[in-house]
Amino acid sequence: MSESVITPKEAAPRLSSLFSRAYLFGTLMLGGGIMLHAVETYITATLMPSIVRDIGGLSLFAWATTIYVAASVLGSTFVAVRPESVTLNRCYVFGAVLFGIGSLVCAIAPTMETVLIGRAIQGLGAGFLVALGYAFIRFVYPEPLWSTASTLYAAVWGIATFLGPTIGGIFAAGSAWREAFALLVPLSILMALSAPKLLPSGEGERVTTKTPFPQIVLLVAAVVLLSFASSVTAPILRGALAAAAVLGVITAITIERHTEARLLPAGTISLSSPLARVYLTMLLLLVTICSDVYIPYFLQVLHAVTPLVSGYLVALLALGWTVAAFTTASLKGRRANQVILAGAAILAVATALLVVTLARYNPQSDILPLTIATVFIFLMGFGIGMGWAHLVTHVLRLAPAGETDKASAAITTMQALGAAFGAALAGVIVNSTGLIEPGGTEGALTAARWLYSLLALPAALAILLTLRLPVGKTAAGH
Repeated sequence: MSESVITPKEAAPRLSSLFSRAYLFGTLMLGGGIMLHAVETYITATLMPSIVRDIGGLSLFAWATTIYVAASVLGSTFVAVRPESVTLNRCYVFGAVLFGIGSLVCAIAPTMETVLIGRAIQGLGAGFLVALGYAFIRFVYPEPLWSTASTLYAAVWGIATFLGPTIGGIFAAGSAWREAFALLVPLSILMALSAPKLLPSGEGERVTTKTPFPQIVLLVAAVVLLSFASSVTAPILRGALAAAAVLGVITAITIERHTEARLLPAGTISLSSPLARVYLTMLLLLVTICSDVYIPYFLQVLHAVTPLVSGYLVALLALGWTVAAFTTASLKGRRANQVILAGAAILAVATALLVVTLARYNPQSDILPLTIATVFIFLMGFGIGMGWAHLVTHVLRLAPAGETDKASAAITTMQALGAAFGAALAGVIVNSTGLIEPGGTEGALTAARWLYSLLALPAALAILLTLRLPVGKTAAGH
């Protein structure tokens, strides 16, 4: 791979190149798979109150998200450790079919427990589709288009943030949540039938290893334990569950370091590895950005904003991600690394400044403090959006020979783990600092200050990691 590919002097490919005749169907299939997952995430969040009112199961409310995320980790992992005879386009078919089956189960569910079974199957299929969105990049596009494709797929999440609540709101208004799930079934079938015709097989040199079951089980268990920790009220039990989650992660890392059945590409369980630093940067940025899960609550309780308006204000975070992704897509080499660093700094500072802008009592909804807080919400998304596509490109270039599938699937694993751990950690922080007891305005103020103070730290740590990102292609283990 020549260094000339990543020099800043070279003209960047246009986004329109992805929609040229040569790449159009691949772009629609891969972007569609990610869009399906992203929109469904927000649709379900909007529909859950209607589902609970209809069939009960309020105590299981949070599990609709937790079990979906945990299953998506399993799905993305299979893409990397699949049998050698299973091509990527067959994985796409399998993922689309699973997503359709899960949607059908949710549509006909008589109880919340059945909904959770459907969400687990959906999540498994979604893990396939999102991992394949990145794994297929090297097969569908030439290398100069990798960063542009990564930018488009990152932007899909921003678009989905607006579409999801809107679509979900339409169905929720008519208590038609079953129809919302049912509509996904024919769409999934269409995608499954189209994949063998519109996508390349995705065959290539690949290092086949045993399935890393222990690491997968431990990481999923850690997500579940931390989710439990965020919902229990007893401080001692909350601490014990959080400690058990940390222990699970440490054990998974220890096993990964000494086993041949690896979850990640060779040489990435060491900060001396450039690829390891890229993955860890991704994970830390996502943990910080997931502090947004409580932004609508704080807007409503502290700033007297209506639920609808709060939903669209927090959607500005995703808009910031999208705007930044397109703005910085053309940067290469050192300039790309500089924008990753600048983005991490903007995310850290914007999150920290919510301590004095969002975490204040504004019962009259005065426009000035509300506008300032909204600007920082936008900047949180802008910060992570500046560098995300470039981090994805780093992964694709740094992957060891024969392990690009594993490296690509690990992007989705980092996304899922970052989102799960970030949301669960946010729950632990706010529930430990006043949101439940004393609760109300006083509790919300204290919880918001602690939340954004503490969750600005992962992004600040990511700044240090970005200082050591490679400029050209470097072996993963060096």
